[in-house]
Amino acid sequence: MMALSLALPKRWQPASVWALYVVGLVPAAWEFYLGATDQLGADAVKTFELFLGLWAIRFLLLTLAVTPARDLFGWNYLRYRRALGLLCFYYALMHLTVYMVLDQALDVQAVIDDVLKRPFIMFGMAGLVTLLALALTSNNFSIKRLGKKWIWLHRLIYIIVACGALHFALSTKVLSTEQYIYIGLLIAMILYRSYRPIMMEKRRAARKPAAVSRSKAA
Repeated sequence: MMALSLALPKRWQPASVWALYVVGLVPAAWEFYLGATDQLGADAVKTFELFLGLWAIRFLLLTLAVTPARDLFGWNYLRYRRALGLLCFYYALMHLTVYMVLDQALDVQAVIDDVLKRPFIMFGMAGLVTLLALALTSNNFSIKRLGKKWIWLHRLIYIIVACGALHFALSTKVLSTEQYIYIGLLIAMILYRSYRPIMMEKRRAARKPAAVSRSKAA
């Protein structure tokens, strides 16, 4: 059975990566415009802050979805995974910036008090710090320089997902349907990553008899 290919022609792919960055940042720009023109309601800062956090979760999910899409459907979007991961980082960083600058007015003591009172903020900050390590090494130079260590470093994605899910889940007293959906998807992505080595080994084992049969036939 032939997999449906949704890939762009190679000559368009480099430009499409940059287009992804532009399109990916449009929601933040539009929401900022709405806030600047007083169209975000009574608590514009909190609305903007939550909006940025939600998009960080969305881009995290899209980043995690690249591998299952290739394994299960044959859709190869590895070229875009780095951009999706960086967009996740940008939104998480903007989310923190709005919280620190607009919400807490750079009052460090107020932030510390908030962390002690609401541990979900601590999980969010831990996730962002870990995400920063991945963002700083998401380039070809780091891949060549770190070698196999780069692979181990980027397995920190498990910690990022755990921190993101806890931050998102604990941010409200009662989980909404939307939160259940996103948290469920994050858990599903991690479970898939955990099962993937077993699945790939089964596929390799299944191909071996076929390869032996073809060699004997030849």
